[in-house]
Amino acid sequence: MKTRSAEAKSEIDSLIGYLKENKDRVDYKFYQKGGYPVGSGGIGSSNKTICHVRLKRSGAWWYVEKANQMLALRCAKYNGTFQKFFLQYMDKI
Repeated sequence: MKTRSAEAKSEIDSLIGYLKENKDRVDYKFYQKGGYPVGSGGIGSSNKTICHVRLKRSGAWWYVEKANQMLALRCAKYNGTFQKFFLQYMDKI
């Protein structure tokens, strides 16, 4: 593959090195056969549902600490661990 710049060549070499070092992790056929997602679409969609819908509303602004707490609550809601999360919180107070 011919590159147009030294920077592009460096990036390509870096990617090739990454793929060689992680070839066991990128066996997409194996993971697809196992029913695992291999794309990032599900992560992007979850990020939009959990984070953006709540935190990026028109006119909304957050302190970082409070935004992280809100995200922790929303993640617990969507991954089914809200009750456990809430009980841990109650034990702290």
